[in-house]
Amino acid sequence: MTLLTHLRTQPLRTALAPLLAALVLAGCATAPAIDPAALPSAPAAFKEGDGRWTHAFPAQVQADGAWWKTFSDPVLDGLVERALERNNSIQIAAARLAQSRALLQAADAQRAPQIGIGADATRQGGAITPAGGGAGNPLRAGANFAWELDLFGRLAQASKAASLDAGSREALLRNARLVVQADVARSYLALRALDAERALVRETVGAYRDTLALTERRFEAGDIAELDVARVRTELAATESDALALDRRRAEVEHALAVLVGDAASEFGLDAGEWNTALPVIPAGVPSTVLTRRPDIDAARQSMLAAQARVGVAQAAWFPDIALTGSGGFASTDLGDLFKWSARSWGIGALLSLPIFDGGRRDAGVRSANAELDAALAGYREQVLVAFKEVEDQLSSLRLLAEQGEAQGRAVTAASRATVLSDARYRNGLVSQLELLDARRSELRNRREALQVRSARYQATVGLVRALGGGWQTADAPPLAGRRAMGGSVGG
Repeated sequence: MTLLTHLRTQPLRTALAPLLAALVLAGCATAPAIDPAALPSAPAAFKEGDGRWTHAFPAQVQADGAWWKTFSDPVLDGLVERALERNNSIQIAAARLAQSRALLQAADAQRAPQIGIGADATRQGGAITPAGGGAGNPLRAGANFAWELDLFGRLAQASKAASLDAGSREALLRNARLVVQADVARSYLALRALDAERALVRETVGAYRDTLALTERRFEAGDIAELDVARVRTELAATESDALALDRRRAEVEHALAVLVGDAASEFGLDAGEWNTALPVIPAGVPSTVLTRRPDIDAARQSMLAAQARVGVAQAAWFPDIALTGSGGFASTDLGDLFKWSARSWGIGALLSLPIFDGGRRDAGVRSANAELDAALAGYREQVLVAFKEVEDQLSSLRLLAEQGEAQGRAVTAASRATVLSDARYRNGLVSQLELLDARRSELRNRREALQVRSARYQATVGLVRALGGGWQTADAPPLAGRRAMGGSVGG
């Protein structure tokens, strides 16, 4: 007896008895709760910053701000805007987000009724035909309906997991933007630092050439030996070699910047310019709650919750699949009679499916989902620990670099004075050439180290902004501020 015949001959309550029995099995296939002890714990305060960087509590993720504008450099602003529009990593992340949103739409569609129309025509004969053996041409046209009853939450949990996956991909897109912004800023600032260092080295090359001219004149006059000329030529050639090495490094940074903004390295160029970019001052009292808007932490958290929802999907596989079906239309062996009222046909049904033996497939699915949840939880803990580590790294770097910059500034002042005195004494024949060359070498070394310390402070500032999730403003924080050249301090 077919299900349709059974429904016609029995009361509907009796026909749905298997479904009512399945409800007894239902329970609630919910995802397991996550032990709070397994979640990452945060320190009461950052070690750096005099303890004023406090514990981060969960907070609403805030939109990323244009933090790079605090450097007050129009060239940097233009490069970041170009990168946001054309960078390939951002476009890949955007495509992944579009894909995850499509999967979410597909998951939601599984929970909705499915309606379709169709028609078929067959040629059949034998005992199954009404004539008992004569051939016939059954024709059918109509609509069909199917709706899976999500009594045990399997489809709801799958939709929730897909929604969390989409949220994670959206956070990863924000993270890709932040990474590109930071990489562009770091590359640009490194390029400007190289421009300043190249100018310094070339200035020293000019000084060595002047010294060489003076030394050659004194050699021709018989005042000094040829050894003195050879020494100056050696220093000049070595410094010219350093200048060429800086040219090579600048070219590499420029090519990397071209990739970030989506241009071919052969078509991209950035002229040398003065390094007058402002150095933002990040207030030491900014609470560590800004860490909660880090997009990578948000992505890891949503991935963990999605894995939790998938455990619920795997557990729901132990319960029956229940679906309501229906069809209505016309059926006839004569095309002319197909759409007559007397040719109408209909049917409703209920399908119950509960696998009895699957060789351990469902049990393996639950164990796999639980393992995925454990991995996602560990990944979330790791991401939080990395976030605190990165902030601590940049805070300590900025504090120590500020002190190092002051010490290096004193060294530059002393070395410059020593060079001036040595040059005057050498021109008057009071000291040997070795003393002058040593003074120039010391001044160049200290000036280059001062530029490198300054560059490191800019790099650490960008690193701290990235570690804080793209800014340091809270709802009640003062406007962002910037200061020129070597200014600014963090944590002290």
